Amino acid sequence: MAAFRYEAATLAGSLTRGVIEADSERHARQLLRERGDTPVSIELVEQKSAAAGFRRKLSANDLALATRQLANLIGARLPMEASLAALIEQTERREAREVWAAVRSRVMAGASLAAGMADFPREFDTVYRALIAAGEDSGNLGRVLEKLADYLETRGALRAKVVGAMTYPAIVTVIALIIVIALMTYVVPQVVGVFQSTKQELPLLTRVMVWVSGFLRQWGWLLAIVLAAGGFVLARVLQQPLVKAQWHARLLTLPIVGPIIRALETERFASTLAILVSGGVPLLRALEAAQRTINNVALNARVAEAIGRVREGAGLAKALAAQSEQGAAGKFPPVLIHLIASGERTGELPVMLQRAADIQARDLERRTLTLTALMEPALVVGMGGLVLLIVLAVLMPIIEINSLVK
Repeated sequence: MAAFRYEAATLAGSLTRGVIEADSERHARQLLRERGDTPVSIELVEQKSAAAGFRRKLSANDLALATRQLANLIGARLPMEASLAALIEQTERREAREVWAAVRSRVMAGASLAAGMADFPREFDTVYRALIAAGEDSGNLGRVLEKLADYLETRGALRAKVVGAMTYPAIVTVIALIIVIALMTYVVPQVVGVFQSTKQELPLLTRVMVWVSGFLRQWGWLLAIVLAAGGFVLARVLQQPLVKAQWHARLLTLPIVGPIIRALETERFASTLAILVSGGVPLLRALEAAQRTINNVALNARVAEAIGRVREGAGLAKALAAQSEQGAAGKFPPVLIHLIASGERTGELPVMLQRAADIQARDLERRTLTLTALMEPALVVGMGGLVLLIVLAVLMPIIEINSLVK
């Protein structure tokens, strides 16, 4: 059976939309008529959703919640089809229901859960599907789903903390820029124009502010276009492989930004690898999947080198330590290397990987809070200084006139 998205007219004359499972489009129309509804449009869900869409139908929160619900349902010994049916009923968003209905259709047709999710690569990434496949192969799908749900919830909480910490400085910056632009384009010309009519020579600071104000009023649109075009060109240049690699390596060496990026990438790599290894995925396959979660090109390349050494027979800790000696660009935090080595010696590699991920998550949160604590007073002082210059530019002619009168 397949999932079909439908729009139908009810006996009351209203339109209803939803998802229905049927063997064919004709069968779906028949099922709707048996309900007393008149089909208006019917579309196969998989044909539209499996293609690379413009946006995800499952948000990060939706995926974490659905994974937790599915883990509970399968842990309660419900069959896969019944678990997916219950999940569809509990899902509120229509787009999410369509995705899970299409996955259930594939499962009912004989495909595995991981194979059914493969039709939606934007919703279920490679690591997610690899974990599901490992759970199905090992017969521990419920336990794997629980760990995967824990991982998604932890990652979502960390993302929320980072975004929340950066929200206030971003809002302050935007509001301050709006105020400064309003002062420069409206207030300054209105006030200074009074003094210009007196033919009195204005102070240097006032003349500079008048010139900047006139430029913004006359050519501000052109400046905005130039800045937007420059940003677009810079983004395209940074997408070039060589330039991107050099830029990412440079980012890792910056005083404040570098440690934050390194902690973020290390936390994502270690936590993903911990889940994969604990789920029964072979180490090489787990490393290759975890490598895809690293966005920084320099660190990604170092992991690729480590994979080659592991394939040759080296231990993971030695492989990562060897590549770490090649320079700061691809250096992972020493705590990750030490904990991996300890895990390999004691046979508790997943536990040590997760511990390393937790340490990096706390370090990332601490560094982010420190950065925002430094940004807030810097923004206040910077914007306050700029507003002070504007105020002085307006007051200086008044002060000179008062001195001449006396």
